[in-house]
Amino acid sequence: MQPPTAAHPKAPASTPGGAATYTTIPISISDVISRSVHNFSATISRNRPWPEFVAAGSFDRPGSVSSALARIHKNSVYFRVNYAVVIASCALVSLIGAPFSLIVFASVLALWLVFHFFREDPLMVSGHQLNDRLILCALVLVSLSAIWLVGRVENLVIGIGAGSLLCGVHGVLRSPNGLFLDENEAVYQGLMGSRVGSASSAGFGHSVDRGGVAKTGLGDCLIE
Repeated sequence: MQPPTAAHPKAPASTPGGAATYTTIPISISDVISRSVHNFSATISRNRPWPEFVAAGSFDRPGSVSSALARIHKNSVYFRVNYAVVIASCALVSLIGAPFSLIVFASVLALWLVFHFFREDPLMVSGHQLNDRLILCALVLVSLSAIWLVGRVENLVIGIGAGSLLCGVHGVLRSPNGLFLDENEAVYQGLMGSRVGSASSAGFGHSVDRGGVAKTGLGDCLIE
C-alpha cells in the first residue's frame, strides 16, 4: 500500500489550450484572499528601482517612429510594474478631493486584484466552487454599481489618462540601452526562446540571436 500524498491546495494547471484548470480541493475564502495578496505583493516587489526609472542621462529623442515604438515596447516590458504604479497613483490622486469616492474605487480595485487578477485558487462558498465567469460578472456589477453610486468617472478617466500619458512619454524618451531582464522574464515576455542552446544547462554566458536580445551573464538578458 502506497503512503498517502500530501495535497497541495494551490492547484491551477495549464491545459493545451492555455486555460487554467483548478482542482476541487476546498480552501477557505480567507486562504484565497491571503494567496492573492501574496501574489500581488510578489508582483509589486518586482518593480524596478525608481532611480533607474528616472536615471539622468538615459533620456533622449528617438531617431524615428519605429524606434519610438520599439522603445515603448521594451520599456513597457522592463518597467511594467512601475508603469502600473504610476497609473494607479494618478487615478487615486484624481479622487483625492472626494474621500468617499476614493475609498469606494480603491475597494473595487482591491476586489478586482484579489478575486480576478491575482487569484490562483478556486473560490469555494458553502462547499460549492464558483464559476470564474460568475465571479467576473459579479465584479463587473459591483464596478457599475460603484460608478452609479459615487460618479466621479470623469476624474478617474482624467487620472488614468494622465498616468498613461506620462508612461507613454517615459517609454518614448527612456533609452532601453543597458537594461537587463531576468532570463525567466525574457522567456515569459517572448523576447527569447525557452531553449537558448545546449550551454543553458551549464549556466554559462552565451549569445542568442532573437531580435537583438543577448544573454550577457548568469540569467540576465540585455534589452537593446
